[in-house]
Amino acid sequence: MPITSSAKKALRQSLRRKERNLVYKNKIKALIKETRSLVKENKIEEAKKLLPAIYKAADKGAKIGVIKKNTASRIKSRLTKLISRSVK
Repeated sequence: MPITSSAKKALRQSLRRKERNLVYKNKIKALIKETRSLVKENKIEEAKKLLPAIYKAADKGAKIGVIKKNTASRIKSRLTKLISRSVK
C-alpha cells in the first residue's frame, strides 16, 4: 500500500484510468467478437454495417492511448479483409 500522499494520489489516478481504459478495450473486443460471429453465420450484410462502429472504436482507442495506432490499423484491416473474403 502507498505511504506518501503523492503515492496515494497516483494509485487513485491509475485506478480511474484503468476503469476508463477498460471501457474502450471491452467495446473494441465486443465489436470484434460480434463481427466474427456474424461472418461465421454468413450474415455478411450485418457484419458490414458494424464496420463503421469498429473503425470509430478503434480510432478513438488509439487517439486516447488505450491501444496503439498500429494495433487499431491492424484490427480494422483484419476485420475488413475477413468480411471482404467471405463475400466471394
